[in-house]
Amino acid sequence: MIYVTGDTHGNFERFRPEYFPEQAKLTKNDIVIIAGDFGGVWIGDSRDDGSLDWLESLPFTLAFVDGNHENFDALAAYPVEMWFGGKIQRIRPHILHLMRGQIFEMDGYRFFTMGGAMSHDIRCRTEHVSWWRQELPSGEEYAEARQNLDRVGWEVNYIITHCAATGTIRGRKHYNRANQLTDFLREIREKARYDYWIFGHYHDNRMIDSTHILLWEQIVQII
Repeated sequence: MIYVTGDTHGNFERFRPEYFPEQAKLTKNDIVIIAGDFGGVWIGDSRDDGSLDWLESLPFTLAFVDGNHENFDALAAYPVEMWFGGKIQRIRPHILHLMRGQIFEMDGYRFFTMGGAMSHDIRCRTEHVSWWRQELPSGEEYAEARQNLDRVGWEVNYIITHCAATGTIRGRKHYNRANQLTDFLREIREKARYDYWIFGHYHDNRMIDSTHILLWEQIVQII
């Protein structure tokens, strides 16, 4: 089984059994994906271990795309490996960072992942302490994403991102400024064929339409 949820920002209370009782029937072969702003690799040293060790003790595998609120300096220290056809960083044996522009093939379904987003509160943050320029993808990451999508004819089942494509979210002007990443995601929205697109970032739980789903605290089974 595969579930998806929204931003956690280092607060993992939602995964406690009393809030997520479905985990009683899960194993490490089942996956819960966080749609960005994981926040579990935040300080970048042993002070993160308590939360990470507790997450590793849960009965399922936890995976995440990165958001804009991640310690990218600390994430960069983890080696890259292949998993179900795409690149990951293994934070713990069963805590996985699903890297940008990757396609994972699981149980006959294709997942395209593209983390990152532009922060609206940069003025309140300190670079390399609470904000990182790597919150937006590099040219190489965009190129790899296009190459991977070309390989499958731009056809996937699920797209998991942190932010949405330009024009998907209305209102919330401070969240919804177009940038290179949202414009790239708009290109995907217009060109790709997919069943569902699930994203976080906007701190709400709602269906934008029958295809695009915004998640925050809810944990939703998709497979």
